[in-house]
Amino acid sequence: MKFTVEDTSTVKKVLHIEIPQDEVIKEIEAAYKELNKTAKIKGFRPGKIPRSVIERLYKKDVYQDVTSRLIKGSFADAITESGLNPLRHPDIAPPELDPATPYRYSATVEISPDIPNIDFKGLTLKKPLYKPSEAELEAQLKMLQINLSERKPVEPERPSQDGDFVVLDYEGSIDGVPHPELQKTENMTLKIGAANISKDFDACIVGMMPGDHKDFSIKFPGDYHNTNLAGQEVTFHVRIHEIREEILPEINDDFAKKIGPFNTIEEVKTFIRNNLLQGYNKRAEQEVNEQIFSALIERSPFEAPDTLIDIELVGIIQEIELSFEQQQITMESRGVSHESLARTYRDTAEKQLKRHLILEKIISQENLMLADKDLTTALHNMAVSYGKPVIEIKSFYDQHPDKLMLFKQTFLEQLAIKLIRDSNTIEDVEPVLEGQLSS
Repeated sequence: MKFTVEDTSTVKKVLHIEIPQDEVIKEIEAAYKELNKTAKIKGFRPGKIPRSVIERLYKKDVYQDVTSRLIKGSFADAITESGLNPLRHPDIAPPELDPATPYRYSATVEISPDIPNIDFKGLTLKKPLYKPSEAELEAQLKMLQINLSERKPVEPERPSQDGDFVVLDYEGSIDGVPHPELQKTENMTLKIGAANISKDFDACIVGMMPGDHKDFSIKFPGDYHNTNLAGQEVTFHVRIHEIREEILPEINDDFAKKIGPFNTIEEVKTFIRNNLLQGYNKRAEQEVNEQIFSALIERSPFEAPDTLIDIELVGIIQEIELSFEQQQITMESRGVSHESLARTYRDTAEKQLKRHLILEKIISQENLMLADKDLTTALHNMAVSYGKPVIEIKSFYDQHPDKLMLFKQTFLEQLAIKLIRDSNTIEDVEPVLEGQLSS
């Protein structure tokens, strides 16, 4: 056997492999001899079947079996001799076997990128100093106020208006046939103006009184989130049972005592500001990390293998699908498919993969290791955050060594990021607001 390696990219290689004709003939002869021992053909005893008869009946099967064995053995030898470490099974389109010639085929493989040592020092990093605004504080208070609001029947009775909560029955149909997505629903509470069904639906029930019936038609927009309704003209039959208005509590010290362990509204405001600040600090840290990875990829550019990108992409899509399940929403109702997610998030998967590969290189390059005491501390911190005994966390990872390996790798990546940050100067800067040009 002989072979050559063609570099189609830094991570994709094509092995062109040739198996000598005499070896091909030898394998074919051995296959026919073995088949002669076991073949059952009427009129012939096992082992005494003429070669011409076996060839006529089993030639195709024999050639397929020989081709498979030739490829399996020669590919393994070529990989060993070449020193390549494929990330997955090779792509091979086996040509037909011809005993009159050597057997030649090509195998395409992907390998991990060879990343040189990364110089992660001397970076220019800027950390924006985000601060919560009074408008954000007021918005948070408003949300808490709405959460503690009461919905009381309107007295005296009046027509429904924007902002009201109405209790209604409805059913939607197209050309007189009830639509399965809008089947008869009774005693549903809907806020007018929230566009739970659509803005046009809300507009049509404004002005109705309790006990009123109404038929009306609306056309759903072409980009409506439910693709089964997008662009459809639907006739609704609606009956209003009750109209309720939202009564908001006054934002004062009594309000503060109702929402948590607070005595005054100022304590609530301080708590909200701290929460907002924590979120902004996390955002600022993420932006610093973005600068780090952008700079390091620019300094040490490399190609990401499709195989590893696909693996990263699978993880992203699984998280999205789980999120839909937890919200009890079907992807179909949002016009989303596995294929569309793959197209949308492939660039994200490549970006995440490159980050992991950079950190893996720095972990190896700097000989970063996870000491036993660090692992114990990390598991303890996890137990505290989940409110579970440490022994339970340890038992889980003892039973799932693959997850423990991932946990350790994540910890090492955090050490690598810390090393990079500690090795560079991070300058605090005023944030650039949206729409504001940086100088």
